[in-house]
Amino acid sequence: MNRRLVLAAAAALICVVPAFAGDILKPKGVVELFTSQGCSACPPADEVLSELAQKGDVVALGYHVDYWDYLGWKDTLGRPENTKRQKLYGKAFSKREVYTPQAVINGRTHVNGAKREAVAGALTEMENNGAGLSVQINVTRTGESVTIDAAAAPGGKGDAHLVLVHFDPLKPVTIERGENKGKTIAYANPVTSVQTAGMWHGKAARFELPRSEVNKDGGCAILLQQVSKQGLPGPILGAAVVPPEAETP
Repeated sequence: MNRRLVLAAAAALICVVPAFAGDILKPKGVVELFTSQGCSACPPADEVLSELAQKGDVVALGYHVDYWDYLGWKDTLGRPENTKRQKLYGKAFSKREVYTPQAVINGRTHVNGAKREAVAGALTEMENNGAGLSVQINVTRTGESVTIDAAAAPGGKGDAHLVLVHFDPLKPVTIERGENKGKTIAYANPVTSVQTAGMWHGKAARFELPRSEVNKDGGCAILLQQVSKQGLPGPILGAAVVPPEAETP
């Protein structure tokens, strides 16, 4: 068992709490890791994602894909929808093929998710050159409602989708077959669903959603993401995280 990875992922349960209004820390960026339990190169990237989640200044999401299942182990967290999202990113980046472990940074570029320096470097470079998260998102909960306030764009213009990414914050898995046979890995923030909840048009906007739609069975990342006319995911302008119900005050 990779004890270091298990402990790091367990700590990730705590890091998302500051996403609520009144205790908000603006995320440095969004890291979407496309990974698989059947990929021998992925465990180091899963550890990097857990470390990012533990640190708490990045929205860290794990998308388990299903195209390595033929290698002898069906990813217990794999979803065809995750594979579809990765392929859409591939088209957006003009890439003919996708790979694991792929880390997409702020919806703008991708690097090998196992390379800490590459992930950190991309986040820092974007933050420094104006390609980081430029739109503040605040989240509050009142009764059975969750209110999402998205600030105006710096120039007051632009369109983006309000995207809800639901995830389970911690999933320890013992892999019994395939390239990672015998390993137990605690996966931080594995994505369970992605849905569009509204449109933002560059001006300050408020979205009210049922609490049950935001906190389903785990946590929820809120992404303000541009989408092309062809339906391809683009730059992420703002982000916040709503922690699981058990972790909220």
